Amino acid sequence: MTEASPIRILVVDDHPVVREGVAGLVGGQPDMSIVGEASNGREAIQQFRAHHPDVVLLDLQMPEMSGLDALIAIRDEASEARIIVLTTYAGDAQVLRAIKAGARGYLLKSALHKELLDTIRAVHAGRKTISAEASYELAEHVSDDALTPAEVRVLRLIAAGNANKEIAEQLSISEETVKGQVRNILSKLGAKDRTHAAMIGLKRGIIEF
Repeated sequence: MTEASPIRILVVDDHPVVREGVAGLVGGQPDMSIVGEASNGREAIQQFRAHHPDVVLLDLQMPEMSGLDALIAIRDEASEARIIVLTTYAGDAQVLRAIKAGARGYLLKSALHKELLDTIRAVHAGRKTISAEASYELAEHVSDDALTPAEVRVLRLIAAGNANKEIAEQLSISEETVKGQVRNILSKLGAKDRTHAAMIGLKRGIIEF
C-alpha cells in the first residue's frame, strides 16, 4: 500500500457515533480512506454500487434492512466483495450465519479501538479474521447439536411468551409435537427451563428480536 492507493472503505452503521468513531480511527492512517457512509442495509447496497469500495464495514443490527440481508445482496452482485461485520454480540449462531453468507471478518464493536485497523488490512489482503471473543463462542459450541429450523421457530415463539398450546395453534401442529420439540431444545441448549432456553437462544444469536 502507498499513499497513492489507500484502502477504500464504506462504513455502514445506523449509529452516527459509531461511524464517527470509525472515521476517527481510519482518518490518521495514510493507507486508508473512507469513501462512503450508510445508515441501513438499503443505503449500504446503493453506496456499494456507487463507490465499489475495497472493504465494507457492516453493522448487523440495523432498521429497514438488516446487515445480514445487505451482506447477502452485495455478495450476490459482487462475489469478491470484502465485508467485515460489526456487531455488539458474540453469539456463535450469528457469527456462523455471517460467515456462511460471505463475511470475511467479524468484529465486536467493543474491540474496534484494538482490532479495527489490523482487521481491515488483513481482510483487504485476502485473509479472514474473527474477533477473539467471537472465536471463543464458536469454539465452545462447535460440537453442539444445532437446532432444526422447526425448533428455532418454536424457540422464537417461546421467547415471545407463548405457551405450548398457543405455539401449536400458530404453527398448525399438535401440542404433543411442540412438547417434543421443547424437550429437544432444552437438551440441545443445555437449558434448565423454557425461559433459560430463550435467554441462551438470544445470547447465542440463534433467535433475535
